[in-house]
Amino acid sequence: MGIVNVTPDSFSDGGRFIATDAAVSHGRRLLADGAHILDIGGESTRPGAARVESAVEQERVLPVIEALAAEGAAVSIDTMNAATARAAVAAGARIVNDVSGGLSDPDMLASVADTDAEIILQHWRGPSADMYARAEYDDLVRDVAAELRGRMAAAEAAGIPLSRVVLDPGIGFGKRGAQNWTVLRALPHLVALGTRMLVGTSRKRFLADALGDGASEQRRDLATAVTSVLAAQSGAWAVRVHDARATRDALEVERAWREQT
Repeated sequence: MGIVNVTPDSFSDGGRFIATDAAVSHGRRLLADGAHILDIGGESTRPGAARVESAVEQERVLPVIEALAAEGAAVSIDTMNAATARAAVAAGARIVNDVSGGLSDPDMLASVADTDAEIILQHWRGPSADMYARAEYDDLVRDVAAELRGRMAAAEAAGIPLSRVVLDPGIGFGKRGAQNWTVLRALPHLVALGTRMLVGTSRKRFLADALGDGASEQRRDLATAVTSVLAAQSGAWAVRVHDARATRDALEVERAWREQT
């Protein structure tokens, strides 16, 4: 899953693709580099980010979705707003990626249930403005698994079959430093919950911490490729990345290694 941030303030590439033409070109480039899905978002969820109005979000993302979907791309809308999700699906998006797991907007699950779109429900404990305030757990892996089960149950209750549900353990969301590594090591346990699992580690702070101060974007992309391979080996259905080429190359090397053994 290749990331297209149509935002002025995303943590890694905010502002680079705020213009529609730039975002569409970037999406095409990600596809050429091996992405299967384009995840298009108009609201930053970096730590400390402020919310944006749904109308502003839609103004940013809908022209990009329409253009790329018209070219045959599989498009996901990265949003916590039910109104944006509905508009994006009407514009051609096939997946709704809600980092709040359907908790931010009480209309989200019902809105997706009324479409044929799939939904990604991420583990989430609160808005970006105070993302780490709730990073306290009795048992990290058990608590994350239980909260993801709760989102699965909520989706089913809203009328979304589990065949249309993808879970995301929320790396970097409500989790500090080493907690992210604990969750990643527990991926086989989380995959056993019974639905597809998306993993997003791309360029996140815990990777820079592992590499040392001043880790460049390129070094973070290489680290992302490593964690993406490890996630795939642990049963992840998809990985969400900024640099599709680096991760696709790493996955191809892993496949060749596996097939020769």
